[in-house]
Amino acid sequence: MRRFAFVVVLGLLIQCCQWLPAVERWGRYEISLYGPVDGNPYLDVTLSAEFTCGDETVHCPGFYDGNGTYRIRFSPPSVGQWNYATTSNVPGLNGKSGQFTADRPSGQNHGPVQVSQVFHFAYADGTPYRPIGTTCYAWTHQAEDLEEQTLDSLKHSPFNKLRMCVFPKNYAYNATEPPRFPFEGTPPNKWEYERFNPDFFRHLENRIEQLEELGIEADLILFHPYDEGRWGFDRMDEKSDDRYLRYMLARFSWYRNVWWSLANEFDFMDQKQAADWDRYLEIIAAEDPHQRLRSVHNGRQIYNHNRPEITHASIQNGSAVSDFGRAILYRDVYRKPVVFDEVKYEGNITQRWGNLSAQEMVHRFWQGTIAGTYVGHGETYQHPENIIWWAKGGQLHGQSPDRIAFLRSIVEDAPHGIEPIDKWQNERTAGRKGELYLVYLGKQISDHWNFELPRERLEEPLKLKGELIDTWNMTVHPIEGEFDAVPFGQYVYYCPERPTIKIPEIPYLLLRFTVIH
Repeated sequence: MRRFAFVVVLGLLIQCCQWLPAVERWGRYEISLYGPVDGNPYLDVTLSAEFTCGDETVHCPGFYDGNGTYRIRFSPPSVGQWNYATTSNVPGLNGKSGQFTADRPSGQNHGPVQVSQVFHFAYADGTPYRPIGTTCYAWTHQAEDLEEQTLDSLKHSPFNKLRMCVFPKNYAYNATEPPRFPFEGTPPNKWEYERFNPDFFRHLENRIEQLEELGIEADLILFHPYDEGRWGFDRMDEKSDDRYLRYMLARFSWYRNVWWSLANEFDFMDQKQAADWDRYLEIIAAEDPHQRLRSVHNGRQIYNHNRPEITHASIQNGSAVSDFGRAILYRDVYRKPVVFDEVKYEGNITQRWGNLSAQEMVHRFWQGTIAGTYVGHGETYQHPENIIWWAKGGQLHGQSPDRIAFLRSIVEDAPHGIEPIDKWQNERTAGRKGELYLVYLGKQISDHWNFELPRERLEEPLKLKGELIDTWNMTVHPIEGEFDAVPFGQYVYYCPERPTIKIPEIPYLLLRFTVIH
C-alpha cells in the first residue's frame, strides 16, 4: 500500500513538473495581463514584478503594449525554479503570481555579452566574444524588402555587432520619411510624447530577434542629433526623455543581444546638457533589470568613460587606429574595453569621414587589434538611390568585409586572445607571451624583417614555428624551418641562427609565431 501511495505521489509530482512552464536560461519569459484601456495607461498604471529563485531576486518593470495588454518581461540569469509576483496600482493587475523553470541553454545561446578580463568581452557562459561591428544607423526605418536585404547581407558578413538608431535619422543620404513613428500623433512633429506607438516598437523587436538568430549584438543608439527638429525626437523635454528610457528598459532589456548606447555623437545635441547625459546613464544603470552593456559615443568631446556606470568606452577617432602606439593609450586611461566604433568609413562620398580606401579600413582594424582594442566598420559608397550601408543598409559593396572576416579568423585562432605584450616599447607585436606572437608590419615595405620579439621577463628559450600572413590578399604561408629564440639583453628574444627573415616588398604583412611545446 505504501509503495502504491509513493507511486501515485511521484506520478502527481511528475505531472505537475510537466505542466510547469519552462524557458532557457538567458531566454525570455513574459507575463501578459489584461487591464484598463481608459485614460492614459502609459501614465496612469504602474506595474512591475519580483522574480525570485533561491536567494536571487530581480525586479522587472512592466509596460503597456496597447489594446488593454500589459506585459512584464524577464530573462532568467540562473537555472532553477523562478517564482514571481506582480505589484500594481490597479487591483486587477496586482498580486498576480506564478512560477516557471529556467533550463540549461541550448544551441548558440551563450547568454548576454559581459566585460571579461578588464579589456575584453565574453558571453555569460564564459565563451569569448570579440566584437567585429558595423553600422547601419537607420536600417529599421526602411521599406520591408530593403530591411530583409540588410539581414541577408549581415548573414553572409563577418559582423557580430550592429550599431543602429532607435529614432529615425534626418541627415545626408538619409532623408527618407520612415513608415512608422515611436509616438502617437501627427507627422511630422505633432506628437503625444505621453503615448507610445506599440507598432513601432514591435517592429524593432522583430528585427532585434532576427539579429539574435544571426548571432549579432544590437547596439541600440537611444538618442542622436540628426533629427534637427524635423520630427523633434532630439529635443523632447526632460520628462519625455526619461519616460522613453524607462519604456525602452521595460520593453527591450530582456533581449540578451541588446547593448545600450546613450547616443551617437552625444556632444552634437545642443539641446542637451552634461547633466542630462549623466542622468540618462544613472537611470539605465539603476533601473535596467538585466544590466546590459552601456556606453556613450562621442563627436568631438569624449564622454567621461571613467564613470563606473559605463561598461566600455565607445570612441569615435580614426587617427587613434591609423598608426602604431595610439589606440593602446585609451586602455591605459579607462581600464575597460575600448571599442573604436567609428574610425571613418570605407567609401567614396565627398565628406572626409566617408572616403576611406578599403586598404585603410582593414589597416585600422589591424591597428586596433594589436593594441588589444576593437574596431568598427562602416561603408559609404555612392548609390543612385542613396541606399548607403552606413545609413540604410541593403548590400555591402566594399572590399573590406572579406578582409575583416579574414582578420576575425586570425583573432579567433588565438586560443587565449590577443594582448599587447610590451605595450610601450614594441607597439607592433601582440599575442600572449610564451605562446603566440603577432607582428604587424602595417604600411612598412621592406625585403626583410629583423627577428626580435619582446621577452617581457621570460627567461627560458623558445622554439617557434612561423607563418607569413598577407592581410590584404588573405594568404597564410608557413615559413620553412623552426626558430630557436634566446634571450638577448634584458628586453628581447633574438634568433642567432636566423637573425633576418626575407619577406615580400608589399605592405600589410603580419608575421605569426607560435611556440612549439
